[in-house]
Amino acid sequence: MNKINKIKTTVVLAGVVIAGAALLWLVRSCQQTEIGVAVDEGINITPQQITSIKAIGEWEFLSIANEELVDTVRKGLFSDDHLARIYYGTVRLGINLHQVEPGWIESKGDSLVVTLPAVGLLDRDFIDEARTKSFFESGRWTHSDRDALYRKAYRQMLSHCVTTANLHQARQNGEAQFLRMMKAMGYERVSIRFSEGEE
Repeated sequence: MNKINKIKTTVVLAGVVIAGAALLWLVRSCQQTEIGVAVDEGINITPQQITSIKAIGEWEFLSIANEELVDTVRKGLFSDDHLARIYYGTVRLGINLHQVEPGWIESKGDSLVVTLPAVGLLDRDFIDEARTKSFFESGRWTHSDRDALYRKAYRQMLSHCVTTANLHQARQNGEAQFLRMMKAMGYERVSIRFSEGEE
């Protein structure tokens, strides 16, 4: 009976020693292990998203409705001939996304850097000839005379509408519109710039 008690006591002590050693090993292992959470702050824009943005094509940022009164005088022996016409047109400024350069959208850390084409004239046929009015006409005028007057109105409309101030306004509008679109797609940090080029 005494021998059985000694064996039981020895087994219990051995179990306690083994459990203690296991507990000590477990505590030391946990102290040497570090638990951390890594956050990947990089941005990944997919090729499909880039393609869908590029598919927008022409994007108008500023529209300027204009009218030009243009006249010409032809000196005559007894009297002068006059021709005056009013031309109406809408000049549209913006970009064509089909003209983007390779790598026009790139991720840098937690930001997207977007390089858009230079802002410029979207449509070179901006005079609405159907609305052209003859303001005053005396004498005989040929088709080539009227064509010369049209070209003069075209140049005037360009110089009055495609100004530094209007191009600047179009760029600001474009940046705001593009930022809104990128934020709607889930990108918070977006840097927009425009290519240098002929405007």
